[in-house]
Formats: sequence, C-alpha cells, structure tokens
Amino acid sequence: MTPSEDTTTVPPYAPTGDEWLRPAGSTGRTVSALGLGGAPLSSMPEVLGYEVPKDRAVLLVEAVLASPITVIDTSNNYNDGESERRIGQALRNTGNPNGTLVVTKVDARGRDYSGERVRRSVEESMERLGIDFLPLVHLHDPEFFDFEEITVAGGAVDTLVDMRRSGSIGSIGVAGGHAPTMKRYVELDVFDAVLVHNRLTLVDGSAQNVVEAAKERGMAVFNAGVFGGGILADPRGDRATYGYRPAPPSLLKAIAAMADLCDEFDITLSTAALQASLREPLVDCTLVGMSRPERVQWTLDAATQPIPEEFWARIHELRPAPEHWIDAVR
Repeated sequence: MTPSEDTTTVPPYAPTGDEWLRPAGSTGRTVSALGLGGAPLSSMPEVLGYEVPKDRAVLLVEAVLASPITVIDTSNNYNDGESERRIGQALRNTGNPNGTLVVTKVDARGRDYSGERVRRSVEESMERLGIDFLPLVHLHDPEFFDFEEITVAGGAVDTLVDMRRSGSIGSIGVAGGHAPTMKRYVELDVFDAVLVHNRLTLVDGSAQNVVEAAKERGMAVFNAGVFGGGILADPRGDRATYGYRPAPPSLLKAIAAMADLCDEFDITLSTAALQASLREPLVDCTLVGMSRPERVQWTLDAATQPIPEEFWARIHELRPAPEHWIDAVR
C-alpha cells in the first residue's frame, strides 16, 4: 500500500465521506468501505481464543444493521453454521431495514467439495440466514483441495457458475488465503469477486498481485484479516502469531517499530492497520471481525480519525521486505 495525497482532514472513506459507498466491481452491488467479518460471531475459542455468547453476537449484528455499515460477510462453515444462524436471528429481529448486503461462502463437508455439496451448502446457508436469494456467494478456502478437483467439469466451480446462470444465486466469488492459489482462481475469469485475508495489510503484501489481477477483470475486492489475527490490534500483548501462524522475528520487529511510530503520532496501530486497507484503491470493502456491540462504534471512529500524510510515508518504510511475507516473494 503506497501513501496517498490525503491531508489530515476526515478521510474520504469515513462514513461521512464521499468514498464510503462504492461499486463492488461489476457486480452491480454497492458496498460500504467497511464491512463486518462474521467469523467471531460464531464463537470459535479454539481459533480466536475467546467465546462469544449468542445473545451478544445477535446484539452486535443488530448494531451493524442500524449503522452505516452495509456489508456482513459470513460462511457456511464458521462453527458449523453458527455465524449464519446468529446473523439470521438478527435479520429476523430487525427486518434488515437498510438492506444490508449479506455475503456468505460455500464450504466443503469434510473432503467433499463436489458440485452437489456446493448446492447443499447454498441451501443450508439460505435456511440459517432466512434469505431465499443469496446476492453474493464465495467459493471458500479452495487452496486446501486440488485445483483440478475443484475445477473439474460439474465440480464446485462449474456448479457455482451454473447456479449464477440459472438465477438461483447472484454473483459468485472466491475467498481464501494462499496468494498463488487465489491468483489461479482469479485467472479462471469466471468469478465476480475475490476475498483475501491477512495478505494485504500494513506488514504483508502477498495478495497484491491477486487483487491487481482481480481489478483488471472488473472483480469486486474484499480484504479481511487486516489485524493479522489480532497482533496488529494489540502489538504489545503476548500474541506472537500473525495470520494464525508463528510470526518470524523480522515481522515482530517491524510491528514493534510501527507501534512506536503510532505512539509518536498519538494513534493506535489498530487504527493505522484499519485505515491502511481503507485507503487502498484496489480494495472495495475491508472486512473487520467484531465480537461486542460496542466495537461497531469504535471501528467507525477508527475509520474517521484523521492521520497526517507524514505518518503514512514513514510507516510504509517500516514494512517488512517481501521475503518475510506469509506467501514469501523471493
């Protein structure tokens, strides 16, 4: 992410700015610069390190539905559908008065990522969410399966394309991590959107060529994991992982230096990490996981805080070299 020419006024991608709402590629949908990532809603303490009670999760979604945030992202497989169930409850409670875009993902069941499994995954998500039409559905985590298996005639990709063609779902996307694999799926030229995570952040640019390729094709780009699994939100805590894997010393050193720079400018590293994605012109929507209703306003405030251009120039210089990124470029 390169510095822009913004001044220290309220950023244009803040809720009151003219870049808060933007087209999601060529999908015909409009998204807010900031969206809710639904993984924490499902309560996965083995992954996230904490539990999220159902009532609190539902209240959080209701707070989002009443906010300027117009995108909620979830998945069929977040805690076996619990994220979708909780979102569905909030949608029933409120009626979704602002027409918030709810995006989900199809998931394998065990090692079954067949075309039939994709259709069943869509049906399960519709039932849990209480939605009879899914406007955007991602193929989730295909990097854990053989490319040939997923792209075979009548397989997972073909089935999503057929479902879009028939009108049973809206746009289709691909969501995952490993950047080289994600680029292969983007280059199939069948998807309308891409979602990357932990690889387009203050400290890692592994997915830069993925989102560039997506933009060239008119695809919508969603960026998740901008806090690297939490370390960029709490750089002086005891967390020593980035993207759910051990962080190398070079990365920890860079994060510590960035935290010191943030102290100098009287901002938090989490605010900088969020705004780094919001100001990235290749990103249409930045997805942020939350677990408490009060985090909605905190996140909106963080998106609004003015940050001087000098800061961006200096923090960019602290970014680790490509060989230290998750999907190392050597």
